[in-house]
Amino acid sequence: MSVNKIILLGNVGKDPEVRYFDNGGAVANFTLATTERGYTAANGTQVPDRTEWHNIVLWRGLAEIAEKYVKKGSKIYLEGKIRTRSYDDAAGNKRYITEVWGDNMELLDKRPDAAGAAPPPPFPQPPAEKQNQVQQPVRQPAATTENPAIPEAEEGDDLPF
Repeated sequence: MSVNKIILLGNVGKDPEVRYFDNGGAVANFTLATTERGYTAANGTQVPDRTEWHNIVLWRGLAEIAEKYVKKGSKIYLEGKIRTRSYDDAAGNKRYITEVWGDNMELLDKRPDAAGAAPPPPFPQPPAEKQNQVQQPVRQPAATTENPAIPEAEEGDDLPF
């Protein structure tokens, strides 16, 4: 058994180039950058950020979605598989290219609506009558001999623990 699966979360490096075929199919190509953040090692050595560039290929419906919504700088989540192919360049040299063929894509940027207002919240809002109710913090019981781990609240202490 073998698995060829890749998951990427990154920023688009250029607007997708979309081509349509005679049969109505579409293919989109663009680059995606993923960056590992740099750090300072325990001994003081500085390790810089490391950015990898990936060649992305999307087919059919995903290509059409990319054409409409994906732009340079967009943040996307992509699942797919790695494909390597070869071609001969103008000088006759054999070249190899590694691509990620996307199977699933999620756009992570916020989408403004036509009026330019903020996008709707990602979760359903509670009914209006519940939105105006203020929830009071729950106080935990004071420390007792049975439960000495919970500290006793001091006078004027508003902390809920």
